[in-house]
Order: sequence, then C-alpha cells, then structure tokens
Amino acid sequence: MNYDYKFGNDFYNYFKDIGIKSTKYKILAKEQSQDGQPAYEYKMEPEPIFDNPNYQGSGKLKGKVAIITGGDSGLGRACAVAFAKEGADLVIPYLCEHEDAMFTKRYVESLGAKCLLISGDLADRNFSRKIVSETINMYGHIDILVNNAGVQYQTDTLSEISDEQFDYTLKVNIYGMFYLTKEVLPYLKSGASIINLTSVTTFYGDPQLIDYVTSKGAIVGFTRALARNLALKNIRVNAIAPGFFWTPIQPGCWEADKIPSLGSNSAMGRGAHPYELASTFVFLASDDASFMTGQVIHNNGGEVMG
Repeated sequence: MNYDYKFGNDFYNYFKDIGIKSTKYKILAKEQSQDGQPAYEYKMEPEPIFDNPNYQGSGKLKGKVAIITGGDSGLGRACAVAFAKEGADLVIPYLCEHEDAMFTKRYVESLGAKCLLISGDLADRNFSRKIVSETINMYGHIDILVNNAGVQYQTDTLSEISDEQFDYTLKVNIYGMFYLTKEVLPYLKSGASIINLTSVTTFYGDPQLIDYVTSKGAIVGFTRALARNLALKNIRVNAIAPGFFWTPIQPGCWEADKIPSLGSNSAMGRGAHPYELASTFVFLASDDASFMTGQVIHNNGGEVMG
C-alpha cells in the first residue's frame, strides 16, 4: 500500500477521524490471515486504531529519547504516537515491515517528534549494538526503553513445535530483550524507565502458544529481578501484560476462522484496539510512576484478574 496514494497528504486527519469514531466500537474482524510473521498492519481489516484524538499530551516526556522495539505497528505504534504527543523523540527498531514503519515515522513526525528507523533482527545480538550506537549518534542519550517486539505462532501440540521455532521464539522474545537492555543500560541515568511486554497468556497458559507463553513467562521473571537490581539507581523496570489487542501478530499467528472470536472470553466480551494501551506506556515511562518498579500491569478487559 502507498499511504500517500490512499489517504493523500492529509493522512493524519484521516486517522484522527477514525479515532473519533472509535470511542464507541466493537472490533468486527472478519476471517483473515497473513502468511506468517512478520504480518503487516496495512493489510488488516479493519485497520487497527492506534491513536485516540481525545488524548492530549502535557509534556510528560519532553526532552526524552525512547527506543520502542516493534514500534512500526500494533501496540508499538500506539506507544510511539502517545510518546510523540508527550514530547519524546523516538527510535523504532523493526524487522522488515518497511511500509508500516515509514507510515509510523511520518505520523509521529507530524506530531512534532523526531524518529529514527532501524531495520534488523533482534535475535541477532549485533543488531542491539547497532540500535544503541545509532541512537547515541543521533540523540546523545537514552531515557526510555520499551521492549515490545515479539513473535507468536499457533501450534496445536508440543510435538509440533520444531526446535527451530522454539529457538527463534525465545531468541526474539526474551534473548533480544536481554541483549538490547544490556546494551542500553550503561546509558540510562536516574529516572530512566524500562518497559517490557509480557502477555495475559502467561497467567492462564494458552495451550496453542506453548513456546510463546514460555518466553513471556521468562519476561516476568526478568522484569522482577532486574527491577530489584536497578532500584537503588532509580531506574524503574515494569511490565505490561496485554490481553487480546487487534494487532498484526493476530492474523500472522492464528488460523483465519479463529480471528472473529478472539477477545470474546474477556469479562468485557471484546478485544481492544492498540490505542487503549497507549496511556499505560506513558504512565510507566513518566514520573507519574516514580514509585513503581517490578510490577506487571494487566490490561486485558478482565480476562485475567489479580
């Protein structure tokens, strides 16, 4: 898709109108799938709503530099937009979703943010070194790290999970988080924030996502241990455990006929669009959460409580 062709130069106002309409909605996703991962946001029907036009920034992240892995689309894009509204400049590492990434860059720049895109694979330790090197070269400092990127594959039984799939899932979801956090850490100062994405599936154990759940459970442990390790340096480490959100990982993972019912088992009886998680990212990244570390915030419509 060529976004300029579809929406014209006024693409920001196009999506702003969608956001206004989204205040009363229910996701009505038809059966659909994409050929593996990464999947692409511009191919989804309906397109995820990543911006709430009623959300007005107040400078909570002014002067900050945030690295958001997977910020090209999905929850990462919603995070990037909210951070831009709050005054942050951005670095978005992504795999190969160039069209989605370029759109996100244009969108956040229309909000006044600077945005550096870096393409590569988080499973490769050298990519983490590249991310940090290019970030420091461009901005000179790092204040916020959002470890959002991940992969997820539907597999019915343990025996069907190949060694290669298990290895890659853990390398992207937890090794990549370890690599990048380790590279970023020397540049973080007092008041910095690290936000890790785990999943609601960690807490109930999805039987078709065994390798994914394993990696997301490791993220909870990593978050809690690192939070205690860095607490006296006033570097906060927290996690978010989203429920079902309409993001590219869904059609890239699930069989097409499962898509319409995803999220229906939450207490609210629905899934969510990415913008509904954006303010949670802002809260954890800002001084509003200055006394919060080692915590997991559940944003899942009541799917899991506690």
